[in-house]
Amino acid sequence: MDWASWFDAPDYEFARQVLQRGVAALYFVAFLSTLNQFPALLGERGLLPVPDYLEGFSRLQRPTLFRWRYSDRLLRAVCGTGLAISAVLVAGLPQTGPPWLPMIAFLALWLLYMSIVNVGQTFYGFGWEMLILEAGFTVAFLGSDQTDPPRTILLLVAWLVFRLEFGAGMIKIRGGREWRDLTALYYHHETQPMPGPLSRQAHLLPKPFHRLEVLGNHFAQLVVPFFLFAPQPLASAAAGIIIFTQLWLVASGNFAWLNWIAIVLAFAAVSDPVAHAVLPVIPLDWHAAGGGRQTPLWWLIPTLAVTVLLLVLSYWPVRNLFSHHQLMNASFNRWQLVNTYGAFGTVTKQRIEVAVEGTKDEDPDESADWREYEFKGKPGDVRRLSRQWAPYHLRLDWLMWFLPLRTVHEEWFYAFLEKLLKADRTVLRLLRVDPFDGERPRWVRARTYLYRFSSRAEFRETGQRWIRTPLYEAIPPLSLRRGS
Repeated sequence: MDWASWFDAPDYEFARQVLQRGVAALYFVAFLSTLNQFPALLGERGLLPVPDYLEGFSRLQRPTLFRWRYSDRLLRAVCGTGLAISAVLVAGLPQTGPPWLPMIAFLALWLLYMSIVNVGQTFYGFGWEMLILEAGFTVAFLGSDQTDPPRTILLLVAWLVFRLEFGAGMIKIRGGREWRDLTALYYHHETQPMPGPLSRQAHLLPKPFHRLEVLGNHFAQLVVPFFLFAPQPLASAAAGIIIFTQLWLVASGNFAWLNWIAIVLAFAAVSDPVAHAVLPVIPLDWHAAGGGRQTPLWWLIPTLAVTVLLLVLSYWPVRNLFSHHQLMNASFNRWQLVNTYGAFGTVTKQRIEVAVEGTKDEDPDESADWREYEFKGKPGDVRRLSRQWAPYHLRLDWLMWFLPLRTVHEEWFYAFLEKLLKADRTVLRLLRVDPFDGERPRWVRARTYLYRFSSRAEFRETGQRWIRTPLYEAIPPLSLRRGS
């Protein structure tokens, strides 16, 4: 079909390999995170039980396999299926067959994970949930080794990266003044949701460097994305800048798979000649021995139909990008395709942490032996070095960061305190330290502290990576009723 040769992009085989295997790997992480945390957070006996949520669930608005029935056993089956499909895609097995085979595999991942997200309530209310769903649907139509990569799908993936980066840049420009006066990074490394092992070192860099960070961010998000659609090698250079800036974010914090999926998707703009020039180990011609590959009509038609569909759906996010009331991380259809993205329109200036404490004493006064529960990711012990968790997503820890920014009087948080009073094993497994070793405390309470990174001199003197100051008691001591 020579007349359709414009559709084929034979010089982007490396890009296809990275996109298919990389997105599949991140789906594997997403399903693993769900398998380990969903039952405790949202299961039959979770903090926000899905069966209760489904009682008021509109079946016409949110597609999910759980619309008729939910059970923890069914949830584990969904996760197990998702893990298996993701693994074979990472291994590249479906890609060796006809183009419809990897398409079915990715669409299965999309439908399975969307079923989880749509009943996940506040624990799945993050922008990267929509992002991985849209990415999975789009890369489903990249074909297999039997055909060349479709140019229109590669452009749609680049369009996804554009919305992700440019949307985030516009949110910042329209948001807090700190992004316009270049002071945002004076605070961000210290107040971000979940610092990583290098966050304190990044925070302690000189302020002129932080101002350069902000300038570099504006350039990478407001200027560079336009060059993703430029001729080569400009498009590859633009992708390289985006990848570099995202790697800096990976090194300096924990944002689940947000940065990693941006890195993977940016490879849509990297051509084989450029990739080979940078890393000669990457083949210049992946399929030279097999001769030319032609796209069959039966594959061309559905791929072009999906292209038209996604272009039509792009109307709403384009309008949003140029709106004075720009939405951040919003979907305009119930299938969560062609969404709008953005993050950190404002930067928190102070870090307030909610600490949860318990005691076995009869009287919960200040003389009681209060012991603090330790979380896996969020700051607690002032001497402990934060771990690198991303792309794994610690959902409980992330919502703990939001509490002081909103209110501690969240339904899920009171349910969490009740589970601690009952020493619920599934919930305790989400924590790093249970100070009562599985026994029930008599009382629990929530206190707030102001956290800041220690200076180099303070660290040498005290060994503390954080300096914390007590603020107030957010929730007074609570206990279970007799016999509970």
